[in-house]
Amino acid sequence: MYLTAEKKSEIFKKYGKSEKDTGTSEGQIALFTYRIGHLTEHLKNNRKDFNTQRSLVKLVGKRRDLLDYLIKSDIARYRVIIKELGIRK
Repeated sequence: MYLTAEKKSEIFKKYGKSEKDTGTSEGQIALFTYRIGHLTEHLKNNRKDFNTQRSLVKLVGKRRDLLDYLIKSDIARYRVIIKELGIRK
């Protein structure tokens, strides 16, 4: 499995408030970014996997919604997470 519990807790520890706090927007955005990267690599090798392609589009939409929420609520946190993850609009 590509996403182990240790990797997940490491992501939340780095980008969230703690490794147990999985509800922060930054932590969820970082997790979605990791998963998007994995699915993108999978689709480079398996271009006819349409179920994965649909999942990827849904994940990108979820991440975009969280980023939109973050930009409305706290622009400073938005700028920090964009810079750390290397996401651009």
